[in-house]
Amino acid sequence: MINKKIIIQVMGLLLLIEGFFLGVSSLVSLFYGQYDFSALITTSLICFSTGTILWFITKNANKNIGKREGYIIVSFVWIIFSLFGALPFVISGAIPSYTDAFFETMSGFTTTGASILNDIEAMPFGLLFWRSLTQWLGGMGIIVLSIAILPMFGIGGMQLFVAEVPGPTPDKLHPRIKETAKRLWGIYMLFTIIEIILLKIGGMNWFDAINHSFTTMATGGYSTKQASVAHFDSPFIDYVIIVFMFIAGTNFTLSYFALHLKFGKVFKNEEFRYYLGFVVIFTLIIATSLWFYGGFNIEKSFRDSLFQVVSIITTTGFATADYLQWMPFTIVMIFALMFFGGSAGSTGGSIKIVRITLLLKNSYQELKRIIHPNAIIPVRINGKSVPPQIISNILAFVVFYMLISIGSSVVIASLGYDIETSLGAVAATLGNIGPGIGRVGPIENYAHIPDFGKWFLSFLMLIGRLELFTVIVLFSPAFWKK
Repeated sequence: MINKKIIIQVMGLLLLIEGFFLGVSSLVSLFYGQYDFSALITTSLICFSTGTILWFITKNANKNIGKREGYIIVSFVWIIFSLFGALPFVISGAIPSYTDAFFETMSGFTTTGASILNDIEAMPFGLLFWRSLTQWLGGMGIIVLSIAILPMFGIGGMQLFVAEVPGPTPDKLHPRIKETAKRLWGIYMLFTIIEIILLKIGGMNWFDAINHSFTTMATGGYSTKQASVAHFDSPFIDYVIIVFMFIAGTNFTLSYFALHLKFGKVFKNEEFRYYLGFVVIFTLIIATSLWFYGGFNIEKSFRDSLFQVVSIITTTGFATADYLQWMPFTIVMIFALMFFGGSAGSTGGSIKIVRITLLLKNSYQELKRIIHPNAIIPVRINGKSVPPQIISNILAFVVFYMLISIGSSVVIASLGYDIETSLGAVAATLGNIGPGIGRVGPIENYAHIPDFGKWFLSFLMLIGRLELFTVIVLFSPAFWKK
């Protein structure tokens, strides 16, 4: 029997958290004296009121959260947060259409970065801050934040952690789940603060530095400028953001080891080596093409290619150049990178490097098995044998991912879009990247997508952020059986 009361109670608690951060955003609006203050504070009060009511009517709920409750909470919290989080955009009139506001907010919480805004600079500062804050909260995961708080109310959080943390094998830094959440958020906040300081040194004002640091560490890609990072035209800022995008796309467990000067553990990690290797190889190939055929000098070719490779592979989506103007084969490489994603246990989306790594290893081992049919040849990563069920899970995930990508591209194409735009929109939303190819490229946006398409792409953002199975399992009749 599903414990409905605890689900409602957790939703109430999380709405209180959302209300708090909306309140923080309203203070930003108040500081700058702009018109969005009333919309933000009104929505904050709506969240507080709704959360309090939900908490009060379920205060005697059984505190046990099982696996099924975990999946339901994790899937629905992103929807609930987006439904409420879209309100200040609509109430203020900054985004009159609720569909557009929901799309923008879901894109924020899922750290996708796909936008419908045609004039970002015209947005009031409070809403811009809230927009960036949705990505920062979504980056490490609302649930990881909540599991550090829920134990105070006698509610266990392990099932939430398993359901939400990206990647096939979430690592714990401490035997107690609450301590793991605290350490993850500590690392996340530390890197965010360091990046804010460096971007300020690089010439950004405090507001832009804070917002870009929020969305870099979340691998979200929302910018306060219509031209994204290209607006600042600064090599120093480009390299700072490159470094922190790369860090955000790395398993946060490895970041923990690096901060404790255990660099040996970092470079011994096979997923990290593959991640670094992919970045280096794709960067060198694209940089060479830009240098030979694009007319750029060596440094500019290297910087633009490195920035876009890291931005796409980590699913951040920032832009310093319009890669659709590059050589056709480099566009194909950029599109391929949209299916890679960051490391497991990072804030990145898409398929993830560990799955790519294990697929490559399994394929190679399969060739060996053909030659030696009686031999037992396990797939290993970091010196450990990978159980066959994990390989099966990864194969199933990739098959689902590709089938959903193909089917969804057909849906978008049925709305009248060319195949390039259809593939680009689906790859960019399902992979939580933001900019794609075609009419949703780095200098375009999603404003022209019809309402049905925006709701459909919002759903892709959700299932992409939650690793497909977390949401898909809810559509299984067996999940709801007693």
